[in-house]
Amino acid sequence: MYSEMLKGILEGCILHILAKEETYGYELKSKLDSFGFLFVSKNSIYPVLLRLQKESLIVGQMKKSLASGPDRKYYQLTQKGLERLKVFYNDWSLVSEAVNCLINDVRSVKVKQ
Repeated sequence: MYSEMLKGILEGCILHILAKEETYGYELKSKLDSFGFLFVSKNSIYPVLLRLQKESLIVGQMKKSLASGPDRKYYQLTQKGLERLKVFYNDWSLVSEAVNCLINDVRSVKVKQ
């Protein structure tokens, strides 16, 4: 189920979450899960985060854990990341609207048997 399209959607969703607040990988996975992205494994999130960093869309910074656990890498959206997020919003709007129109039309057509 993890296609190129899903990678792009996951990237946009991660940018959206980071636009609201900085977060670390495990917390990011939990937030995605809370919105129904249970099919996305934590092993698929970290490569996306790495790619987003390489493209300067996000930055990561190690911070001490508030609890007694290990330090965590917190990710923040950059200005370039915000610009990409705006493109994602526009692209998603166009694609989702077109797909919904198609699906609604197909559902209204009776299939000959």
